[in-house]
Amino acid sequence: MKVIKFRRARVLSVASVLAVSASLVAVGGSASAAAVKVQLVKTGGGWQLLRGGKPYFVKGAGGSYSLAALKAAGGNSGRTWGADGIQGQLNRAATLGMTYTVGMWLAHPGNGFSYKNKAQVQAQYEQCKKYVLEYRNDPAVLAWGIGNEMENGYDHKVLWQAVEKIARMCHRLDPNHPTMTVVAEIGGHKVQKINKYCPDIDIIGINSYGGGPSLYKRYLKAGGVKPYVITEFGPPGTWEEGRDNLHLPPEMTSTQKALYYAKTYRNSVLAAKGLCLGSYAFTWGWKVEATPTWFGLILPDGRRLGAVDQLEHLWTGHWPAHLCPDMKSLTLNGPDKVKRNTDITAYVDASQPGGGVLKYHWVLRRDISNLPANGGEARPMPRKYPKAIVQQNGGHVTVHMPDNGGDYRLYCYVYNNYNGAAVGNIPLLVTGPIHAMRIPRSQLPLVLLGKHADGMPFIPAGWMGNYKNISYGTANFGPQGGHSCVKIQYKSANGWGGIAWQNPANDWGKTDGGLNLTGAAKLTFWAKGKVGGESITFGVGLIGADQPFHDSVHVSKVVTLTTHWKKYSISLRGQNLKQIITGFYWTGGGNGSPFTFYIDNVKYVK
Repeated sequence: MKVIKFRRARVLSVASVLAVSASLVAVGGSASAAAVKVQLVKTGGGWQLLRGGKPYFVKGAGGSYSLAALKAAGGNSGRTWGADGIQGQLNRAATLGMTYTVGMWLAHPGNGFSYKNKAQVQAQYEQCKKYVLEYRNDPAVLAWGIGNEMENGYDHKVLWQAVEKIARMCHRLDPNHPTMTVVAEIGGHKVQKINKYCPDIDIIGINSYGGGPSLYKRYLKAGGVKPYVITEFGPPGTWEEGRDNLHLPPEMTSTQKALYYAKTYRNSVLAAKGLCLGSYAFTWGWKVEATPTWFGLILPDGRRLGAVDQLEHLWTGHWPAHLCPDMKSLTLNGPDKVKRNTDITAYVDASQPGGGVLKYHWVLRRDISNLPANGGEARPMPRKYPKAIVQQNGGHVTVHMPDNGGDYRLYCYVYNNYNGAAVGNIPLLVTGPIHAMRIPRSQLPLVLLGKHADGMPFIPAGWMGNYKNISYGTANFGPQGGHSCVKIQYKSANGWGGIAWQNPANDWGKTDGGLNLTGAAKLTFWAKGKVGGESITFGVGLIGADQPFHDSVHVSKVVTLTTHWKKYSISLRGQNLKQIITGFYWTGGGNGSPFTFYIDNVKYVK
């Protein structure tokens, strides 16, 4: 048996490996915590992880939904993409006997960061060092995930040298956990370059969607010799799908997606025994990316989709007692390109495995799949049209299309009595001009940011000014005893920068959107500065009437921060709040020095 004693390999007997691994080793940090030693070993059957001296195969998912539910399905591990503010997650995992691959976010080249800039690379290295020192003794840590897809479009030697330096540091400071770097698929020469430039990377993490079922064979062909973990997998992404006659990406039903998850798992996880150490399905929860249902194993109401049934079977060898509904087909009776105010009909053919009663729910929403987006960033929930559903009878529905041109999707949700669901959608186009629609009132209070945020009504996507010098992350503290908050840094001594929370994201008035927040008396938020004296402008509404779709109000307030948390408010009484596209923003100038401040609990209240 070959044991990777992180940085060097040496041969030990099976007995000595198990004896050493069984102990809990603490290295630095808090004396009250003890790391569970994780080892990467090579036997006659190939690579294997040992955790606490016992074989450990990663049965994981990435996402923020209940860890207890993941464990109940047979999962044993979660994954983070960054390491700010994750102590609560680690604590929950430890309580459940589960683990986390702790991701340390590395900058993606561009937007002001260059891997040829020694000062920037060193600052990133120092931040990763802080993470290792902070979490290395936590019993829930499984491995270090160094970066995520930062090589996408920049597969250069200097990047891999920076990754190697961080991996070497991880081994030096923490001999108890292996290192992994995560890449977007394995095209080009990524695998060969990691093999060549990153000897201290123990495991290659691979995010693979459409190519998941063929990943194992392609990895071997690419010269893969290090063990791998599939760090994200699911149905083919929008970037991998073609476009239909409406130039929109067609989305699989949840039943079809479930089979795709299983195909990837069988072909590139189970079939790769001795090379693949496990996987993390994406995403454990739900996320609005292209559509509200494209990526997600759980619906917002907590109902599971068919892919969870498949994963439970693959992880445990047993099917759940009651499977999710099976959506066999979703059919539009007529053309998908219609005039305004046209009635259309559709039908879903669904059944409950083993028999049972099904309920149906139809929703018409604006389609946002073609709106610009940065990578896999989340978006606000697209607008729905409840009055458009004029009649539904079981699996049949009649929809009155809006008096407004543009792209839409008709969603069909099928529910059983066992907390299971199936979902699919049909893309539609209404011909004619696009104009601003009356927006229904949102429920108040509406939380934009904080522990009890209402989904993601506004996205911090509108970076302004000298945005290349802005850093947006989280910190491990918050107001009123909270455990985390948003940390914002402006890293230049000159110029100005800012971030706008937008709906739609990445849009400055060209697309219909926003929320109707009529009835809100004020916007409240908590803030503090790192050193005190930071002068920041906070406000609501930025987009002017010169744009087709604009904010109906523009109010702001200049605040001088202290080093203590303080609650601030912006009065909205008497203001027109019928269309708020920029739900919150901040701007600030360098004024001779960089600055750092923190915000949390941003919400609209009556």
